[in-house]
Amino acid sequence: MKTGIKVISHNRKASHDYELLTTYQAGLVLMGSEIKSIRENRINLRDGFVQEKNGELWLLNVHISPYEKAAVFGHGDPMRPRKLLLHRREIGQIMSKVRERGYTIVPTQVYLEKGRAKVEIALAKGKKQYEKRADIARKDADRDMQRALKGDD
Repeated sequence: MKTGIKVISHNRKASHDYELLTTYQAGLVLMGSEIKSIRENRINLRDGFVQEKNGELWLLNVHISPYEKAAVFGHGDPMRPRKLLLHRREIGQIMSKVRERGYTIVPTQVYLEKGRAKVEIALAKGKKQYEKRADIARKDADRDMQRALKGDD
């Protein structure tokens, strides 16, 4: 793990439902008190996804809870679309892959780097149900093997 980075939220569902291929670091355009809510770990990535609109990438379905101390001037709708900040070249690479069949973009984690909120997004391919079961079985077998090795000491 790099220094100066504080992980705020992980999207565990993403690695279960998708095969994560390439990850990208993106900045996040926030309003008013949203950064304060993020610093208090009040963000949910579970159902989030990324979509392209007019050559820009937007983070959708991510819930950032309102900051209570913000009084009247909060940040509005907790589920509003948020623009992602990436280089145009990176957006081009991502969108060329997404146009291929079966690829999507999912947020994997939100973290603070030097006080700025960043989102790690991943180019992903959906898993079939039998692939999910196989992954769970493999993880269980690995866990059992580690327990057995630990018990031999």
